[in-house]
Amino acid sequence: MILRGNALRFPNRVIIFPAMHPDVAKLVEAGRIPKPLGERLSQLAPGNFCIHKSFGAGKVVDWDLPGKKVVIDFVKSADQAMELQFALQKTEWIPADDFRAKKIEQIEELRSLSKSDPLKLIVHLLESHGGSMTGDALEKELCGTVIAEASFKKWWDANKKALRESRLAAVPQKRTDAIVLRTGDRSPAEALVADFEAARDIKGMIRALEAIAADISAFENDTDALKRLLSDIDEGAKKAARVQLGQALQLVAARDEVIGSSKTLELDPTAVRLSDLLLSAEPVKLAEEAGTLPSGRQRAVYEAFPDAFADVWVAKIVRVFDRVGARGVTEIARILLERGELPALVNHLRSAIARRDLGADALIWVCRERKDASSEVFSADIGAAILNLLENDHLSDGPRKTSRLQSLLGDDKNLLTDLVGIMDINEARNFSRRLLDCPVFGELEKKSLMARIIKARPETAELVSGANAKRHEEPLLVSWESLERKKDELDDIVRNKIPQNLSDVKIARSYGDLRENFEYKSAKDMEKYLAHRRNALDKEIHRARGTDFKGSDASKVNIGTIVTLTDASGTPVDMTVLGAWDSDPEKKLVSYLSEVGKALVGCSPGDTVQIRDEVTEVFQTLTIQSIRPYNP
Repeated sequence: MILRGNALRFPNRVIIFPAMHPDVAKLVEAGRIPKPLGERLSQLAPGNFCIHKSFGAGKVVDWDLPGKKVVIDFVKSADQAMELQFALQKTEWIPADDFRAKKIEQIEELRSLSKSDPLKLIVHLLESHGGSMTGDALEKELCGTVIAEASFKKWWDANKKALRESRLAAVPQKRTDAIVLRTGDRSPAEALVADFEAARDIKGMIRALEAIAADISAFENDTDALKRLLSDIDEGAKKAARVQLGQALQLVAARDEVIGSSKTLELDPTAVRLSDLLLSAEPVKLAEEAGTLPSGRQRAVYEAFPDAFADVWVAKIVRVFDRVGARGVTEIARILLERGELPALVNHLRSAIARRDLGADALIWVCRERKDASSEVFSADIGAAILNLLENDHLSDGPRKTSRLQSLLGDDKNLLTDLVGIMDINEARNFSRRLLDCPVFGELEKKSLMARIIKARPETAELVSGANAKRHEEPLLVSWESLERKKDELDDIVRNKIPQNLSDVKIARSYGDLRENFEYKSAKDMEKYLAHRRNALDKEIHRARGTDFKGSDASKVNIGTIVTLTDASGTPVDMTVLGAWDSDPEKKLVSYLSEVGKALVGCSPGDTVQIRDEVTEVFQTLTIQSIRPYNP
């Protein structure tokens, strides 16, 4: 939606903002608040509707302007009292006929419409979201509320087909792509072409081409409209190739998808092709850019290597194999296998493993294909390569790049068994010793991994007992701020409190009769406490490792992540997992060493956890909805 004056313009309608509330108008007239603030404040007047990112849609039920409070009855949080300033910042006004507002008070009307005129319901939903939304978002809005969860899939499959045939909206194949409502009197084909011509950048052109490919039947009687686009695509791809190779590859691949889905279109012999772009690209840049593409388009790029490089295409493609990410590694290996060129990949892998130069995604592929395509290179060297990569990544600055590789060791129950099974006893002991010393793994993780190794190679059991005897304390991960606070506390004890206590002891001693001298006893107790506290702080600071939490892996709950959890009622709450000394219950900050932190760390979205309520001491069952990196 686009703001223009005091109206919201949607694709097919103009919605007027609510008039200024009389109480607010008085404040504006008196000069106590500016008019724009008065207009925004009036949107939160009782009876109006709004949207909150976490709580969903809501209706304002009451406000207290002098007290700067507002009460909103949200779908996910009934009668939520909020600070007025916070509500102004965190909510967005919606009109009463917005789909989300109707779900609050007119849900039965929507349910009836889903049966009598489902396309009208879908159009209304799309209009309320600015004319477009993904299939996933549409399901979230309808399933379980407007339409019963058990019947939603059948309902949507039938009406998705009807929506396509109606030409009311462009309906993509992927759930994660946007369903776009069409506007005006143009034909569907004209509307799709207009979207492409209106695109301001390569990304917009790619999205428009994807919509065209998804609705290619709209051009059965109007292929001339598509032919006009081909020269524009050529020009855009040539320009982008100089500075945005990845987008140029995407654009040409999307164009090829459109041509492939059309029965009448053919590619002009002079048109730019994927092979042309490959020839003009540097290998490192090509690997980096191609690795960002979706799997299907990556495959199209790699399939163009023979046309681009002729007899040397195999040598060219293996050079980018371990630089293109997880999707690219899989697609390249599949292409080489299909074309009988797997031996070239095996030779490349042997050389890279020997040089300890194989990336995490390539190592993951080798491990997963160890019984099949990579069986010839799955050797004892793979274990050393894995640990080398994990340790180097752990010691380097920046975000971790080997989290998936580390997770594979734990998730694949037979990987370590298979790995140590092909080692001789000395290799197995050396590998086990390195794993026990590896700083990447926690104690519990080491125990779990070693249990598998010992089961396969009992001779390694002696290493565990030896490691236990030499166990040292784990370092503490802490924020720089909390580390400074500890150092300041230690400095205060050493510079101020201990000298003051020595003086207090001397003065108290002067009072005589130490057996009945309360001041002396109190000063000596303080002396013991200060000595104990000084030693404790010395040890803690020595163990501490400061961090700013940047680059935390948010695929699972880790130190430096924000976790959104919901209880049985669906009420969301954010908890931030930080360093050992960063707990602040009022701000929902928890230490990774706390009971709550230990329950959360390692969990993934969808997992349920048991957390003790700090007030009632009762355990709550919460579900992890999402995880995101903490940004200090």
